[in-house]
Amino acid sequence: MINFRRSTAVLLGLLATTALAGPAQADEEPVPEPPRVELVLDVSGSMRAADIDGRTRISVAQQAFNEVVDALPEETQLGIRVLGATYRGKDKKVGCQDTQQIVPVAPVDRSAAKAAVATLRPTGFTPVGLALRSAAQDLGAGATTRRIVLITDGEDTCAPPDPCEVARELAAQGTSLVVDTLGLAPDDKVRRQLLCIANATGGTYTAAQSAEELTDRIKQLVERAGDTHTRAPTVVGGTSACDSAPLLAPGVYADREAFSEHRYYRVPIRPGQELRASVSMALDRAVNRDYGVLLRATAADGRELVRGADAGSGRTDVLSAGLRWSASADDEDAAETGQSAAPIIEPTTVCLVVSNSFAPRPGTAATPGMPVELTIDVVAAAPAPDGPHLGRGWVLLALLTIAGLLTGLLAGLLTRWWVATWREN
Repeated sequence: MINFRRSTAVLLGLLATTALAGPAQADEEPVPEPPRVELVLDVSGSMRAADIDGRTRISVAQQAFNEVVDALPEETQLGIRVLGATYRGKDKKVGCQDTQQIVPVAPVDRSAAKAAVATLRPTGFTPVGLALRSAAQDLGAGATTRRIVLITDGEDTCAPPDPCEVARELAAQGTSLVVDTLGLAPDDKVRRQLLCIANATGGTYTAAQSAEELTDRIKQLVERAGDTHTRAPTVVGGTSACDSAPLLAPGVYADREAFSEHRYYRVPIRPGQELRASVSMALDRAVNRDYGVLLRATAADGRELVRGADAGSGRTDVLSAGLRWSASADDEDAAETGQSAAPIIEPTTVCLVVSNSFAPRPGTAATPGMPVELTIDVVAAAPAPDGPHLGRGWVLLALLTIAGLLTGLLAGLLTRWWVATWREN
């Protein structure tokens, strides 16, 4: 009987454990999708030029591709698309449709990828804009950031579509797509176009003047795809007034802001919490200089709580600002100054205001707005570390007076002793 009871208890325990484990497994977060990258290679006729270390541009690019494929992290899904690789005729209408995906975006078959790249021969036109649009379709939609790495030696010869406008179009779709560009020719016009493409999507531009530079840079960009493989910012639309602004929880958000615009967002703050926020705006087109970005926190009644400080990132194509604010710190500051401020409405909701004072240069498109990334965090308010309290007002003045008298007395005694010693010697 005892053994029967024990067996029954064990069986019931196992059933209970199984029942509890079932929902826990169901609540587990889904496995995130792997990093996705597509390399887009220009195989137009100009890639035959032999001006990189005495070798043709295409041979240098092929070597770089082989080394990158060998060093590719196992979890990365890589695709390869080419442009100007097949059509040898002179019909521009036909040649400007010449772009193909030769390796699909998937876990890489290294041998097949190398073989596909090895057969490429410089041939036709340079439809960069069409290739970028097609590469975005190759990478598909997803919750994480994806990257395109464009390697070319010349500007688009097939516009429209203009590659810079295509990049802005992709960025405005909120597809979390970053385009990095690599230029193989020291041409200023090409550099400006590649910079425009990169800036529009938050990517980078690099001029590669040697095989080693090209290989190293492609490796860095592919590795960066793994480092930046995070959940994409949530697309949100700020408003022109606080009362109608979207209510945001801690996280990363993406928006677009027109020239000289103010956009409002709301963040709920509980007592004892501190708001930390930052904003970055990408200058994806030509703008007048000496303007900037401003981030402010205001109460619901419009009273300004704190104004953000500029945060330099070392990049000239992105401007950032950040701020910190907590209700407790605001109240302490008012108490310390002895000011009886106007009746303070305790803000349960703080309004964040993102403003810019940019103006477009002549001929610059005003739409879509410039890319904005807003990062919000709410943490427990951290009191300032204790320091030596020297007092304030008359107390501080008395302390400083006494310290000055003592310093003067000590200096006089030392001087008198030094003069007496000098005369004796």
